[in-house]
Formats: sequence, C-alpha cells, structure tokens
Amino acid sequence: MALFAISDLHLSFSCEKPMDIFHGWDNYTERIKANWCRIVKEEDTVVLPGDFSWGLKLEETLDDFKFLDALPGKKLILKGNHDLWWSTRKKVEDFFAQNNITTISLVFNNSVKVDDFYICGTRGWFFDDTAGKKVLLREAGRLDASIKSALDNGASPHQILVFLHYPPVYDGKECEEIWSIIKKYDVKRVFYGHIHGAYNKAVSEYEGVNLKLISCDRLEFTPIQIKI
Repeated sequence: MALFAISDLHLSFSCEKPMDIFHGWDNYTERIKANWCRIVKEEDTVVLPGDFSWGLKLEETLDDFKFLDALPGKKLILKGNHDLWWSTRKKVEDFFAQNNITTISLVFNNSVKVDDFYICGTRGWFFDDTAGKKVLLREAGRLDASIKSALDNGASPHQILVFLHYPPVYDGKECEEIWSIIKKYDVKRVFYGHIHGAYNKAVSEYEGVNLKLISCDRLEFTPIQIKI
C-alpha cells in the first residue's frame, strides 16, 4: 500500500470553468487520469488538499466526484479556498452515500491513519488578512484538533503528515497562527497547494520543517508518492 498526494485539480465537469485557458493546462483532466492510473493501485491512498471542484453547490460536484471515485485507490479530501460546495461532514457523506461514491473521505477536524502515516490538516488561510482573523483562528483550531486526534490514536510526531491548502510559509513570510501549531507538535513534513504557475518563491525547508508544494501543475499532473 502506497501513499500519494496531489492538490488543486480544479475539476469542472458540471460547470463552465475550464482550466485549459491557462498555459500548460491543456487536456489536464485526461493527463490527470492517465498519470494517476499509471502509478496508483487500488490498495493505495491519495490525499487531495483543496481546490478539487469549481462547483458552487454540492450537487454541481457530482460529475467531478464520479471522475475521482472511478480512479484507483482511496482518496482523502481537504478543503480549498475555491471549494465553495463544501458543507457539513454529514451532508457531504450523505451525498456520497446517495450517489454510490465509495472511495472518498474527508479530513475535517480529524486525522486518518494510512499505513505508518497519520494524515492531518485543514485549509489554512491568508498571511495578512486582518478582516479574516476569525477564519484564520478557526483554521488554526481545526489543525490543532486534527493533530491532537492523531496523537490520541497513538501517533508519534514523525508519523504525522500535515496537509494544508494555503502555504504556511511563502517567500520568507509565515502564517504565524498556523505555523505555531506546526511547531507546537514538532511536525516535520508539510504539504500544500494553492500556488500555480512558474512561481519561484515556494519554500522547501523552514525552521527544520520540510515543505512540499503539490499543486497539480507543479507536479505535471501526476500524484507524487510520499515515503518514509
């Protein structure tokens, strides 16, 4: 059983929001499917930290979730800033059950054990958005609860993998509220998305923590395997 990750699929099978208007995104859904099926097996797990679907309502995501559900492996979804369809856990899980979507689960105020790893995380938030301070503090609380749940289930710090949508550190700046939780629990590996294009300010290491940008266009639309 292997663990993979990829972020920011930006699927839009049920709405008019094509990503192939952007450079390098031509035939991106076909490329995602081909690359995914080439390396991911049914017994594997793939983590997707945000910006999964452009659907505004849960009902508008159905074709996107069917696309994902048909791909090999189990999938763990976290919320991104464009996932406006996101609702309560119960509503999403009921939606999955009603539509026979069986391979997808949420990481939302919880953690999930995958082999020797514990998958934790939340969306995160902006660095300097004072207007969204309450949202940021709530996101920090969600991350704290997620990591605590892993520790309560027997995880050691080196087994914890944190997935965020927003980068906790970027271009020498840190999101203090989120970063303080990462440091509090001595987390050593963090994966994030949100950043696209030919950016060169992504940070790969900060204060002893390994940081990995996994937006799908930065991975050539191929899930990346995570190893010990």
